[in-house]
Amino acid sequence: MSKILAITYSLLILVQSFNINLEDISKFSVLLEHAEFHKANYGDTFFEFLAEHYGDARNSHDNDHEEHEDLPFKDNHHMCTHINISFIGIANNFEINYQEFIEIPFNFHYNETITDSEKTSIFQPPRAS
Repeated sequence: MSKILAITYSLLILVQSFNINLEDISKFSVLLEHAEFHKANYGDTFFEFLAEHYGDARNSHDNDHEEHEDLPFKDNHHMCTHINISFIGIANNFEINYQEFIEIPFNFHYNETITDSEKTSIFQPPRAS
């Protein structure tokens, strides 16, 4: 059971790392329609279409059509942005004041409690069986 749970969590993290949201899934029909448009008008294959819209040729092809904004994965929240922060280490000098150990006088005194050596009859073993 724990292996199944671990595999399920791993797959969930993998799918979430793709940053696919429901809006992008709903735009897949627009992607297929636009791919058919490119196939009919330009003779592009599906892989050429993907290269023009999501690959290296994206910058030169973006201005040709108005439908590019409706394609999935075109919004900027999928871009990974890193902010570099410089940390400057400040030298901290700590002084440790060593105090000599002072021996504490022995002040523990134990006295055994004074009790009657004769126990009451409740705590005695049975005398007759």
